[in-house]
Order: sequence, then C-alpha cells, then structure tokens
Amino acid sequence: MLERFFQLREHDTTLRTEILAGVTTFLTMSYIIFVNPDILSSTGMDRNAVFVATCLAAALGTLIMALVANWPIGMAPGMGLNAFFAFTVVATMGYSWQQALGAVFISGVIFLVLTVTGVRSWLIAGIPKSLRSAIAAGIGLFLGIIALSSAGIVVSHPATKVSLGDLTAAPALYAMLGFFIIATLDSLKVRGAILIGILAVTVLSMLTGHNTFNGLVSMPPSLAPTFMKMDIVGALSTGFIHVILVFVLVEVFDATGTLIGVAKRANLLPEGKPNRLGRALFADSTAIVAGSVLGTSSTTAYVESASGVQAGGRTGLTALTVAVLFLLALFLAPLAGSVPAYATAPALIYVAGLMMRELTEIDWEELTEAIPAALTALIMPFTYSIANGLAFGFISYVVLKATTGRFRDIHPATLLVAALFVLKYAFFPEG
Repeated sequence: MLERFFQLREHDTTLRTEILAGVTTFLTMSYIIFVNPDILSSTGMDRNAVFVATCLAAALGTLIMALVANWPIGMAPGMGLNAFFAFTVVATMGYSWQQALGAVFISGVIFLVLTVTGVRSWLIAGIPKSLRSAIAAGIGLFLGIIALSSAGIVVSHPATKVSLGDLTAAPALYAMLGFFIIATLDSLKVRGAILIGILAVTVLSMLTGHNTFNGLVSMPPSLAPTFMKMDIVGALSTGFIHVILVFVLVEVFDATGTLIGVAKRANLLPEGKPNRLGRALFADSTAIVAGSVLGTSSTTAYVESASGVQAGGRTGLTALTVAVLFLLALFLAPLAGSVPAYATAPALIYVAGLMMRELTEIDWEELTEAIPAALTALIMPFTYSIANGLAFGFISYVVLKATTGRFRDIHPATLLVAALFVLKYAFFPEG
C-alpha cells in the first residue's frame, strides 16, 4: 500500500530509507517544540497549550504535505513569524494574542486564495531577489537580538540604548555553552545538533540547581486555552491591515523559497516535466489556517527538511514519518516545560547566524539594490519590528529605482507592496 501510494520505486527509494530520512528531518527541526512555546507564552498564552498546538500544527501540516503533495518536507510554526507575533504585534504594538491569532488566520485564508489563483507566483516573480534575501537576513538579526536579550548577554542602557550584560551570570554562561555545543555538533554534521544543545543545557542547569525537572512523559495537556481563540473581528480593526500584510509577505517568501530549494535538492522539479509544486504550495497554505485554529503562529515549510533529503528522502513517506513523530512528541510536555529561556536562546542565535548567510545573495555593487536590502535588514532589529524592515525596504527600493530612472526594474508587485506600506504610515502611523 505504501509503495503504491507514495510511488517509492518510481522515486528510486525504499521504505527503510524514507523512514530514516523522516527521523533525520524530525531531529533537525524538533527544537521548535521547545522554542515556540517559550516565545509565544511571553504574550500571555498558556505555555502547555502552545506546546500541544505546536506539535499538532506541525503534525497536521506535515501530514497534508505527505498526502497531498507526496513531498519529503516537514512543516511547523515558523521561526521569525513567531517572534513577529509575540514581540512586535503583541508586546510592542499592544494587541492581544487573540487578535494576533486572528491575523494569522486571515493571512492564511489570503495565502490560500493567492495560491489557488496564481497570484502567489506573480508576487514571488515580482519581488526583487535582493529584498527577498534581505528579509531572511533581517529576520535573523531580529531573532538574534531577541535571543541575546533573553540570555542576558545584551541588556538595555539609558545612554547607548543597548550594552553588554553580565557574562558571569548563569543564564549568559549557559547560553554561550549551548551555542558552542550546537555550532560544534552542526559543524561535525551531527544530526539533531540544535536539539542536543537545548537538552544539554537544560539537563546541566538541573544538575547545578538552576532549573527544576518537571518530568519526562505525561498525557498531553489541554489545548482548550488556545483552541479556536482567534479574534478575527478584532484583527480586522483599523491599524491591523499592515500586520496581516507582513504575515502574508513573509509567509509567501519563506515558504515558497524553502519548498523550491528543498525540492530542487531532491530532484522533484525536473526541467520541462510535470511536478507537484502546486500541490505543495496548497498544502503549506492550508497548514497556516489550521495552525491558527489550534493556537499557534504561522506554520511553514522547514528548510531543515533538506537534512532528510540528504539522507535519501524523496517522497511523502518521509513527511508522514515526521508527522507521526510530532504526534508522539505530544507526550513530552513535562520536558518541554522544564526548558528555560537560556536553553532555547542559543538555538535562536545559531538559527539567526544561518539566516545571515542570505546577505551574500545581495548585489552589493548595484546601489539601488544594495541600499534597500541593507535598510530592510537593519531596520528590523533596530525598531524591533519585521514590519518596519519590510516597509523601509520596499519603499526605498521603489524610490531609488524611480529617482535613478530605472522604472523598468520596478515590478507591479513591488510597487503595490510599497504603496500599501506608504498608506499604512500615512493613516495608521502608530505601531
């Protein structure tokens, strides 16, 4: 049955290879079951419910990818978007987490419509490569300052805005240790390096008395505190339009880029032949809507899926394995609740560093490309907002291309996004 459904022979793979590839992918992306509750619980959301929502959203999204697209790609709540949800929309702009969930739901519906109608492809084709790369790098910088702050390595200062924290304090020492464990293991190609780093710091902090052990396995906690709690009406209130716009834009770039990148590595996009990209795009669109209903930020395709492809994964059976493992992870709630912020901080710092690699894709010799890209990346951490970074990038790109007479470089999609951000600042300057 599995052979027929997933077409294993046609993809030159075996049951054993697909399952091992699924385990590999799960190990590389499972850190999200510890990191996501840590980030979203800062908004007032119930940590245990977010843990359950994270596992269920990942399992459901990945299952859809397996059965609809038959691609070896794992899905889970996305890094960057969860930070935007918690630290920009709720903490900085002052909206409730229910309204933020409502925005995720609406963005998911819009994302689904854009995918089905083909507008998503038009947007992707129209957004300059330099800005796409800068968005990823900027989100990396944003994650970096969040993680460094939570570890106490970077602190506020009345004169200089930010300063170096106490590096002899336990949280900072644990975070630095965790970072070097993760970086070393990943450099040595050890599977699950990020997960190992998080668990190592958590266990060590327990042994030294800085943290308490809440247990390892239990029945899953209740999902009730976050299930169906999205405030859609509140999310449609004035001033929230640009929040939804940012969710949609980042979802479009992040998910599409990941899907295409991983699919190419798995040779799932042969030149001139039919492929299942359309189905994969549909799968990741529906996963966002499902995740918001469960009670988590936007669900997206994970670039860590490339590790499973490297291990030989070629079909949805790899993704099905990932989905099953996320369901089994539901029983690890006590362990997830035992993980302190300084244990997940090094994971965020490391992911931030990896995302910074996108800066090399920018054409630094062409100033009308480089300056908007630089502004995009810089504004995100300095204003604590992914939205502001996107706005500065798109608006400056259109202005610089226009003032230098390069009107042909401005795609209608870029012009549309820039115009929407101008309207946002003109009529809703707050937030």
